Order: sequence, then structure tokens, then C-alpha cells
Amino acid sequence: MVGCTLVDNETKNISRNSLPMSTFIALPAFNDNYIWLLIDEQRQQVAAVDPGDARPVITWLGRHPEYSLSHILVTHHHPDHVGGVNTLKAATECRVWGPADENIPGRDRALSDGDRLHLFGLELEVIAVPGHTLGHIAFFCDNAGDPWLLSGDTLFAGGCGRLFEGTPEQMHHSLSRLAALPDNTRIYCAHEYTLANLRFAHAVEPDNADIRVRLEVVEELRAADRMTLPTDLALEKRTNPFLRAECDAVTQAASRQANRDLKPGVETFATVRSWKDSF
Repeated sequence: MVGCTLVDNETKNISRNSLPMSTFIALPAFNDNYIWLLIDEQRQQVAAVDPGDARPVITWLGRHPEYSLSHILVTHHHPDHVGGVNTLKAATECRVWGPADENIPGRDRALSDGDRLHLFGLELEVIAVPGHTLGHIAFFCDNAGDPWLLSGDTLFAGGCGRLFEGTPEQMHHSLSRLAALPDNTRIYCAHEYTLANLRFAHAVEPDNADIRVRLEVVEELRAADRMTLPTDLALEKRTNPFLRAECDAVTQAASRQANRDLKPGVETFATVRSWKDSF
């Protein structure tokens, strides 16, 4: 699996991925959430991404008193992504950035598609990705040749978010926008869904060798209670059925599932998404 960084080798529950100017740490929350911390070691500041629970962040800050929480980045309004925002803001006076079109607690800056943000010496681009929710956004950083994406619940490792508010057309368009990013983009999504997603991907494309190999690796990681993130876009394009709705094998599988001939693209995506919902 060329270009795939699946898991940190230092600890079971914390993933570190050093970038030229920043570091990410994953804080497990609830049953399968990750709260990503973007760390600026020079400024000794952190930004928390989608803190659905304040406690993991407060615990980390207590263990690292030299750091302060300066920002919260929010991708969408679901409680498991914003439940800790007010507590953290009250405790730290951090700034809260989130989507303009959703009700985000404590929001200081409302973000829309195409906005450019400057954080810890990095430039982040806001990408509107409606589908999971109507106002969902993602944060993209083209970081000195090592780009990364905070995808929230839009793009997962091996999967995509359920359509709670948006349409298949919207989600397909959103994923197409993300698929156009550089292939080496590292993807930091918000849930540990990789194993279930790849089991479904294997059902859709049983002859896809990349899926088969990736599934074996992820089964071993999860059996050892190790995380499978971050992923990268090149790997997702080879193994994620929701980025492969234009591929013949996926369209054929979706057509069999629907008992009719489907067109590549939105029709195939909609059927695969519905199939996954009941898988």
C-alpha cells in the first residue's frame, strides 16, 4: 500500500504525524470518535478539531501545562463534534471557527466555502462539503508538499458519512471535490470506522486486490486495538467505493444490487450509499 500511513507505532491510543510545521495527536472520545489536536510546538499552542467531549482535551492540557488551547475548528453541528465546545471555550477563552450555515456553539468566526484561514503559520482553505449535513465543511492545508485534510464526517477511511441532511447528488459532488486534492493528502477523519467500511468495500469489489490487502492490515491493527488513521487520498481512490462510483466494477456491483442498469457517478453512488446503510 504505497503512500499509506495507517497507524502510529509508539502508543496504542495516540497517533502522532509530524509535519514540517505541525503535529497531529488523536484523542479518543466516546466509542469511536477521534478529537484531533493540531500542535504548534514553537508557539506552544494547540487547536482542537470537533471536540464532542471536553474531557479528553482538558486531560491532555493538564498533562501538558506548557501548552494552551488557542482555537477550536468545527466541521459540522452534530453533538459528538460540538458537545465540548462551550466548556473548552469557557475554560480557555479559545477562538471557535465553524461553518456559517450551521448552529455552532460559541462560534467566533463563521466560515464559508473558499475562505482562507491562517493558523500556526499555516494557510487553511475551507471547502464546503454538504451531504452528511447541509453546512458541513472541511479544512485543507497544502502544507509545503505534505498536504492534509480535516474531513469530519464526510470522507472516512474506506467510506463516507451517512446522508442525514443532504442528497446523494450533494455528497457525490462533495467527495468529487475532495478527490481532486493531491493524491498525497493525508486525511484526518473523525471516526474509527475503517474495519466496517473495508468489509463493505470488499463486498462491493471482491476482486479488488488493494481492498483485500488493506482489509487484512486493518484487521490486524484493530485486533491489537490500534488505530487505523490517518489515511491518504491515493489509498482511498484505490479502496474506497464512494470515491470509485465511476469505476466499472463498482457500477456493475451497484447495478446488481439495484436489479437494474445504473449509470456511473451519482446513480451508482446513491445505490452504494443505500446498500452500505443496511449492510
